[in-house]
Amino acid sequence: MTYLWESRNGRLSIQVPQEYYSTVTTRLKPGLEPADARNDIRALFAWRPIPVNGDVIEGAWFIQDRFKLSWWDSLIVSAAQIGDCGYLLTEDLQADQLSGNVRILSPFLHSPDVMD
Repeated sequence: MTYLWESRNGRLSIQVPQEYYSTVTTRLKPGLEPADARNDIRALFAWRPIPVNGDVIEGAWFIQDRFKLSWWDSLIVSAAQIGDCGYLLTEDLQADQLSGNVRILSPFLHSPDVMD
């Protein structure tokens, strides 16, 4: 992951910073101050978030039907596919699962250098 951050080659769905902001400013106790959470998100903009558009939604419907994932997880997987990502780091999905060209990895089960 160090390589992705330093090279700014990582990608993320715009949904990810939205969920992050909501979680760290309203759900966590104690959480982050909104200004701190906003600074975190501004840093993530270096990874060129993929917007939710018609292509992402169409892909998410296909993924939801085929893999029986939740709607929200399907949107993230679809964004990863559209962003031409080889890996998707998430603790919410089954590790080592393949969805199209995207391999699901858990950041808690794989070493950080798996993608380096």
